[in-house]
Amino acid sequence: MDAEFWHQRWRDNEIGFHQGEPAPLLQKHWPAVAAPASSRVFVPLAGKSVDMLWLASQGHRVLGVELSPLAVEQFFSEHALEPEVVESRYGTHYRAGDIELICGDVFALDEIALADCAAVYDRAALVALPAELRQRYVDEIYARLPTACCGLLITLEYPAHEKEGPPFTVTEAEVRERYTPHWAIDLLERRDILATEPRFIDQGVSALDTCVYRLQRNG
Repeated sequence: MDAEFWHQRWRDNEIGFHQGEPAPLLQKHWPAVAAPASSRVFVPLAGKSVDMLWLASQGHRVLGVELSPLAVEQFFSEHALEPEVVESRYGTHYRAGDIELICGDVFALDEIALADCAAVYDRAALVALPAELRQRYVDEIYARLPTACCGLLITLEYPAHEKEGPPFTVTEAEVRERYTPHWAIDLLERRDILATEPRFIDQGVSALDTCVYRLQRNG
């Protein structure tokens, strides 16, 4: 899987992962993260997620990163936001109010770019990556987040042989293996969602759970 795969998905409007309303699991479990109200929240592989608007409505500053220019442009146009646009070594920055979206490669972000991110919200990034990239993603990107960073991670679990990702199945055992010992992991909820996901049923998936984890970076 490469960048062109995602560019084509957006060009073809194959974005079944996009939700038109803020994720209920985000709204339910974000208070458990206990991120300071004015803190900056990092949203990797953000797409045009309305979760960013919800986080901003809670008083947070949001830093998203997204590879697709179409996704970034649609986010601002669909919400009647007029962003300031600037360039940096990380990509093209679109800023409007408390939301900043970088159109670029998430792996290009370094400690300087993420220095003031006190929290992370990951609903679409880890599950979007194949196994070999998931390891790199956790080892590199999560390692660049500051000490004491907290966050919320949402994953999917289904029988791996029944469907080709993305989104990929990421088991609780994998989450704990990849994030330990640098992050403390608390499973907040496991929920059976197969009945509400007809596209998975149509692909022959026989079981589908979503899991919500609270993350806390160890000092």
